[in-house]
Amino acid sequence: MHWPYPVGFAHRLGGALAPENTLAGLLLAHRLGVTAVECDVQLSADRVAVIAHDAELERTTSGNGALAAHTAAELLQLDAGRHHHPAFAGEALPSLQKLAATLRRLGMAVNLELKPDGDARRMGQLCAAQIRQHWQGAALLPLVSSFSAEALLGVHEAAPELPLALLVEELTPAQVAQAQALGCRALHVCHRALSAEWVAQLHGLGLAVMAWTVNQPQEMQRLRQWGVDMLCSDRPDRFDPAWAA
Repeated sequence: MHWPYPVGFAHRLGGALAPENTLAGLLLAHRLGVTAVECDVQLSADRVAVIAHDAELERTTSGNGALAAHTAAELLQLDAGRHHHPAFAGEALPSLQKLAATLRRLGMAVNLELKPDGDARRMGQLCAAQIRQHWQGAALLPLVSSFSAEALLGVHEAAPELPLALLVEELTPAQVAQAQALGCRALHVCHRALSAEWVAQLHGLGLAVMAWTVNQPQEMQRLRQWGVDMLCSDRPDRFDPAWAA
């Protein structure tokens, strides 16, 4: 099975090395030689896709309350860097549009994790339309993942060309069947739930495998020996340089 994505993905754009889900993290990952990143996508009150993990703003930004209650213009004015370290003060939340432009300029791949709030299927449809717009003509499309099957269904309805991945904490035959029913290209699995047998079984079904979130080099190497296709990590500085290919 040919799999077009690199092995090493920096979790939340820069992992633990920079403010999560910011362009500062992305640029740091790029300077380390990383060629793929993972990040989280949510919708603002005016239905614009922005890059953020939490439904609430307090942990990572200078804002308060629910992200979905604020417009994109309001969200993009927040400080998303100071919580990590004062050196990053003033770092903004990126919009999906700005993220796409930066990734395409740098020639980097991305896994976009959709985090729906409310109508997951509609969220998937809206995000898919924006992904399609921002990556129009790209040689490698984003890999779109979610814990929500409904969100992935919405993506497939709006942009069937986008490759999908179902996120799971544990592996069961039912979840594998669900990924197949959704037309997924990959399963993204908590690394503790994987085994060499599971990886072989998923490959036999034509599914690629991402292990998340794996931070120790010894564990990374073991997963690669099992045949895991992608590793998502908070420590992209520990990646084998060969995994950028």
